[in-house]
Amino acid sequence: MKSHTVHLLTVALLINGVLTSLSWAQQSVPANKPNILFIAIDDLNDWIGCMGGHPQAVTPNLDRLAETSRFFTNAHCAAPACNPSRAAVFTGISPNQSGLYSNNQSMRNVMPNQEIIPKTLMRHGYYACGSGKMLHYFIDADSWHQYFPKKETENPFPRTLYPETRPLSLPRGGPWQYVETDWGPLDATDQQYGGDYLVTDWVSQTLAKDHDNPFFLACGIYRPHEPWFVPAKYFEPFPLDSIELPPGYKEDDLADLPPAGKRRGPNRYFDHIRKEGQWKQAIQGYLASIHYADAMLGRVLDALEASDYRDNTMVVLWSDHGWHLGEKQHWQKFTGWRVCTRVPLMIRTPDSEPGICQQPVSLTSLFPTLLDLAGLPAETHHDHPSLRPLIEDPDAEWPHVAITYLNRPEDFSISDQRWRYIHYQGGDEELYDISIDRYEWNNLAESADHRDILAKYRQLKPASFAPYQTAELDKLKKLTIWSTGVAMKNSDPVGPKVSVTFVNQTEEPVNIYWIDRKGTPFLYFQLEAGQRKIQLTRKNAIWLIARTNDKIVGHTRVEAGDGKVVIDRLR
Repeated sequence: MKSHTVHLLTVALLINGVLTSLSWAQQSVPANKPNILFIAIDDLNDWIGCMGGHPQAVTPNLDRLAETSRFFTNAHCAAPACNPSRAAVFTGISPNQSGLYSNNQSMRNVMPNQEIIPKTLMRHGYYACGSGKMLHYFIDADSWHQYFPKKETENPFPRTLYPETRPLSLPRGGPWQYVETDWGPLDATDQQYGGDYLVTDWVSQTLAKDHDNPFFLACGIYRPHEPWFVPAKYFEPFPLDSIELPPGYKEDDLADLPPAGKRRGPNRYFDHIRKEGQWKQAIQGYLASIHYADAMLGRVLDALEASDYRDNTMVVLWSDHGWHLGEKQHWQKFTGWRVCTRVPLMIRTPDSEPGICQQPVSLTSLFPTLLDLAGLPAETHHDHPSLRPLIEDPDAEWPHVAITYLNRPEDFSISDQRWRYIHYQGGDEELYDISIDRYEWNNLAESADHRDILAKYRQLKPASFAPYQTAELDKLKKLTIWSTGVAMKNSDPVGPKVSVTFVNQTEEPVNIYWIDRKGTPFLYFQLEAGQRKIQLTRKNAIWLIARTNDKIVGHTRVEAGDGKVVIDRLR
């Protein structure tokens, strides 16, 4: 009798466990989950028609998506650099919580086990696939079912046509200049060019297939990221003699900035570009690259419209950060100003109404928003709210601001509907009234009339900042510097990104070159005596060390993990 009772109890417990599991499964995996088309466009500021950033922008496809979406016109990146911005999007964790602030850090070193969007959705029954740049120059193979190029390569870029001889338009001003800062039209068709054409072709083909499960389909469009080489037809709408300078440019715009702001303002890229007479050519190249990226977006939108999934697919489009083309005397990114933090963000769901939302939102909200809209349980470690209330009602109560973190703790900017506040390490501040000063020309931080406003935004400072995460130098494996007597191979980079710390212990500066797959050396940077620099690279990449007179010191080959190259003598 006793054993019979125990048996019945065991069966009851098993049935209860099964029912509990089924109940959890039904809650976690809704029957009618929407498909998700997740589109990232790299380095795109507000130079699109519907945002009015530049009057010559040609962006019909971005504009048509905006017209059918909840269009967030006050969206801001988590960081004004690719790596920390994209890491925040894909993990739902802000830089001040993760300690990932810059492009010189490895996401997987800082957050080795953190689950990213596709992996989480895979747990909930989604088929996760993608193409192009979504994370910072790696794929994270284990987080996807399928990728193009193949996920095992950890290289998200298909073949792309570039000029045989580079630089084409902008001579390098020195080792400090990024090797890809260059532009010009190419005599090539879209197919011959490759790049984003191949990415969007793969995405379009994926939309045309039959899918048994709901899908998360990521599309990473690389342009207008440098270099600004695209087929010549995309340059045609922008004759050089018609090019207009950025509307936000003001020659004396640095006069009212604090010292920390001025250090970010007059950078040498902008000075060099103007000295070479290439400012308008560069603007032309950026506009052409945006036009090209827009055309590639159009291919994907057309493929979705022609597919069986047009009515049950959520479309999310975002850019990782903005870009300066002379505003604040600055070129590139890495600043807390609005031209760099404000980005396009469009979210279209199968049952939401289109329209504009002007509330301040952060890209870090995208992960919790996707889960919310798909009816999936929230992840407790996400530190930003879902945007679902604003998608349903753009005027809903929203007691939040958008915070952008610069490359070190304590450097950040805050965006509200009207005000923008920038805080630098050491206490320097800027304050702007965007309602009357769109381009942040008038810094009000020293104004007696705005002390109460300044005090309010000081109180919104994040409560904590995780330290900037780096590997301890003494724990890094020391890579061998091979002498000139040892044959040097061409680079054959494979696998995920790793960081290599170059340390110059000599009394002279040295030049550090990357050797490409064809054996061509590219000068990446100059390392001053006594200084160190972290460089992201890959296994089997070859780096060359030379004196400033180009006499070769030696070369090193990157291994699978993080390492260091200690230059302690000049052979």
